[in-house]
Amino acid sequence: MSLCEQTVFIVDDEISVRDSLRWLLESIRLRIETFDSAESFLSNYTPDRAGCLVLDVRMPGISGPELLDMMNHIGEPIPIIFLSAHGDVPLTVRAMKGGAFDFLQKPYNNQEFLNRVRQALALDLSRRNQRKGLDEYSARLAALTLRERQVLDRVVDGQSNKLVARELGISYKTVEVHRSRLMHKMGAASFNELLRQALTHSKSRT
Repeated sequence: MSLCEQTVFIVDDEISVRDSLRWLLESIRLRIETFDSAESFLSNYTPDRAGCLVLDVRMPGISGPELLDMMNHIGEPIPIIFLSAHGDVPLTVRAMKGGAFDFLQKPYNNQEFLNRVRQALALDLSRRNQRKGLDEYSARLAALTLRERQVLDRVVDGQSNKLVARELGISYKTVEVHRSRLMHKMGAASFNELLRQALTHSKSRT
């Protein structure tokens, strides 16, 4: 996936703001979709759609912070950049604590805004690639036999083949066979790569 496959979603009840943001973002060849309300956005958005959300704070109906709360319940939301004409510190704090990517006050600097959008898109892309990698790791892990999983858990914990053999009550040669097979199934060309996979997966679960 690349930036051109992502979408910048703009939610603002003022058409002049939506048109201005569309013009600015299309000038750097980004894909744009605009909505005049949070309700309209929610009826068209699904979590599998990559990109970021540029969101007004105060709107009729569902407000920006309320939409953020709703998206957090749907799953891990795309990065959200709030725009506000008011220097509202409590709202800023609430949005950032809720997981907003950034909070910009109108009138904003165009270049600063574009930089933040690019950073938000890059963050979304990184998160999706990481989730894809973790899903692939989990699928490979599920394909291991019970004995291969027992060997894997011990070798990534730093145990030698000799110690693994003693703990599992099998021969050293059998441990080597299991280790070779599990590395092939996990798509690891080396022990260091296998260890890196396991550590990444472990960190994602904490």
